[in-house]
Amino acid sequence: MGHTTADGETPDPVDTRLGARLAELRAERGWSLGELAERSGISRSTLSRAERAETSPTAALLNRLCHVYGRTMSQLLSEVESEPALLVRAAEQPVWEDRASGFVRRSVSPPHTGLRAELVEGRLTAGADIAYDRPPVPGLEQHIWVLEGALDVTVQEAEHHVGAGDCLRMRVWGPTRFRCAGPEAVRYVLAVVLP
Repeated sequence: MGHTTADGETPDPVDTRLGARLAELRAERGWSLGELAERSGISRSTLSRAERAETSPTAALLNRLCHVYGRTMSQLLSEVESEPALLVRAAEQPVWEDRASGFVRRSVSPPHTGLRAELVEGRLTAGADIAYDRPPVPGLEQHIWVLEGALDVTVQEAEHHVGAGDCLRMRVWGPTRFRCAGPEAVRYVLAVVLP
């Protein structure tokens, strides 16, 4: 019964569950695709394809939807996983990949009801450049600790070059941009604390 995507591939099971959750969130609010398109600035066709898992959503698209639905990306991704455990084994940490951007995101400590902080491991390939036009939750606190390589982070037009071992702390109210100028990939820990 498995349907195939436009390019003939079977959709990723995570994309399928994610699409179903996005459709559910929209239905809970009683919004049409048109209304969500207006609120998110994403076209109706792109939203429709994401909900039906005909396309893998990008990090930027998910970020915009998180903003509209008032949750962090990890919260959204954890909602398509099973009940969170207190001890999260390495093999059970959800990994999500935005292949188009060269970005791999591992939810080291996925969000848990009643806890305000989460840890994420990010990896960007050399040349990767990701821009978010807004935080998923305004005033979100973030600590970025670079383990390997270097990361250029732009926060409200101020650019920070974060090298191995360096830590950048910020509260996010506006646009942010994460770039890996290279020559090698960057690996970093992101601590996210809900306001």
